[in-house]
Amino acid sequence: MSESLPLWQTVSDGLVSWLANGLAGASWWEIVLYTLVATHITIAGVTIYLHRSQAHRALDLHPVVAHFFRFWLWVSTGMVTREWVSIHRKHHAKCETEEDPHSPQTRGIRTVLSRGAELYRAEAANADTIARYSHGTPNDWVERNVYSRFGWQGVGLMLIADVLLFGAIGLTVWAVQMLWIPINAAGIINGIGHYWGYRNFEAPDASTNVSPIGIIIGGEELHNNHHTYPTSAKFSIKPYEFDIGWVYIRTLAALRLATVRKTAPRLALGAIKPVADEKTLEAIIANRYELMAGFARELKRAASAELGRLKDAGQQHSAQSVNLQRVKRWLHRDADKVPQAMVSGIEQTRADHPVLDKLLTMREELRQLWTRSGVSAEQLVVELQAWCHKAEESGIAALQEFSRKLRAAHA
Repeated sequence: MSESLPLWQTVSDGLVSWLANGLAGASWWEIVLYTLVATHITIAGVTIYLHRSQAHRALDLHPVVAHFFRFWLWVSTGMVTREWVSIHRKHHAKCETEEDPHSPQTRGIRTVLSRGAELYRAEAANADTIARYSHGTPNDWVERNVYSRFGWQGVGLMLIADVLLFGAIGLTVWAVQMLWIPINAAGIINGIGHYWGYRNFEAPDASTNVSPIGIIIGGEELHNNHHTYPTSAKFSIKPYEFDIGWVYIRTLAALRLATVRKTAPRLALGAIKPVADEKTLEAIIANRYELMAGFARELKRAASAELGRLKDAGQQHSAQSVNLQRVKRWLHRDADKVPQAMVSGIEQTRADHPVLDKLLTMREELRQLWTRSGVSAEQLVVELQAWCHKAEESGIAALQEFSRKLRAAHA
């Protein structure tokens, strides 16, 4: 007859087993899968609830969905809704200025990448920021007495849950969860998303799209699109772009758990009007970023045509060709976004290539339609009509076609 183990040894063996396997007894791949799913839910909470719904009011969420995200973000990040929303709204209001809480253009990319979480905490302690930008955020009993008061206790609950489920490795799981938002949001979006990537639109800041496939950060990768149309619930614009956050929103809407309030405008073309009118002006201003992106494509084609002409003339290695090749990617940018090192090169290109000079002149004149203040709509319509007439009399096919497109635009 075998003797039973001493109580202390039974407890010790159980503790060792729990530390090794946790209550879940999960395999390594199940732990990895859990971590990926958990962090992805956190990303979904940030982009759908905090960003698109709360900060920009692009959609309304059913109370059950909204409170799930509030609870999940409390235990997975410890962030307070009104603080996150306030900081993000200030970022848009003061973008790329010294008052922007986390612009790499003013603070340096290294600072934003390495100290993003510190920048967030510092701005969250700014009472003026919270008071000025937090309107409309939750202020119920739970928010005041639980989520706002006990931030660290929320992430503490997640720590306890992870360790109970997975044992000692749960500490690593929890650490990954805690680092997920500082690295991806504070680092990639706030840092790289205003420093490196591609731009669909000439938004009035340095925002870029980090990747056309928005999965890892829930669609936040499409940051230039968002800054161009900040109140849009959908971040993808081009056919080749994918916004998984929008997929989730559409699913919630189909289940009547979300209501989309606004998406980016889409340029509609109808019959070409003999003369541009007030409705044409409204359509142009509403779709100005898309139209200017189209104008940028015409500029690039014209520059390529000029390079081809020089090549056919045996001048592909001439000073003109080398200079045009150097500045080509900057021709469509607003003057304040062009690096100083490129300014003289662009001026020389304009002197060397009259067609490009005319296109750039007309681009700036068109942009004045929505950048000038204190001008009546009636006067702007007159200026639009004059612009179209000048474009169609220019003898430049790209300008003539673009003018006809403008006269066909409607809201």
